[in-house]
Amino acid sequence: MAPRKIALLTDSCADLSPQLAEENHIHVVPLHIRCADGEYRDGVDIHPADIYARLRSGELPKTSLPAGEDITGAFDRIAAEGYDGVIAVMLSSGLSGTYNMTRLLAEERRDLEIKVYDSVSGALGMGMTLLQLAEDLRSGASWRELTHRRVPYLIQSTFPFFSVDTLEYLLKGGRIGKVTAMAGTMLQIKPLITFAPDGQLQSIAKVRGRRQVQDKLIDLVVKSCGSHKKYNLAVANGGAPEEMAQLKEKLKAALPHYDHVWEGEIDGTLSVYIGSGVLGAAVQVLD
Repeated sequence: MAPRKIALLTDSCADLSPQLAEENHIHVVPLHIRCADGEYRDGVDIHPADIYARLRSGELPKTSLPAGEDITGAFDRIAAEGYDGVIAVMLSSGLSGTYNMTRLLAEERRDLEIKVYDSVSGALGMGMTLLQLAEDLRSGASWRELTHRRVPYLIQSTFPFFSVDTLEYLLKGGRIGKVTAMAGTMLQIKPLITFAPDGQLQSIAKVRGRRQVQDKLIDLVVKSCGSHKKYNLAVANGGAPEEMAQLKEKLKAALPHYDHVWEGEIDGTLSVYIGSGVLGAAVQVLD
């Protein structure tokens, strides 16, 4: 029997505001962040602004997986709410063991049918996949259609890009991946990054100075959209809300035929590695 009532699950790196998560019935498991004064849950008792303040003061927090009981607890709540199926889309396995841990815990459940997916992405790339799935569920999509076709399609058709103000924290946190650490600080070189096919971060472009960042992000999104006529857009920021508002208007002007345009704030976990002053833009192709 295919599940009849389907829940969506993700982790705090999907950058969904509590309001968006609630409106769309998306369950969120927090990653953990270890600081000098103890361990916190991302998006629950620590937020990006706290991370920026700690980074500025010279502290380098460490990130860790969700607690097993947080994932099990989410499954328990989902079952208690009368769901019999779960679609879980988790942070890129190239950055974190969250996907693997969720998959292993899902295998232990007899009361729920659970499909766990590696988003090979993070932040707005993950968030928009979940928001589109919520939309698909509202329009009556079946378990088979979602798990066999729709989720894999959305994951491979979502293209997020980020500007990073400094590579210092990616280097220190050991998440530099395929990002080339160019000697850019003197020249005000700003790298733009995306996710490689294996889910690690990789450099995709670089610009000189913050002013060119927005235009380059739009350029990358427009290229990824290509000649597609049906798509969603998203923007995000880490400590740069005014710039995000400008970016959103420019993006809407460049690609005016979007179904949705969503916005988010970069989560605490990713902020540990990319610092503040971050802008993100993404397109998700639907046709």
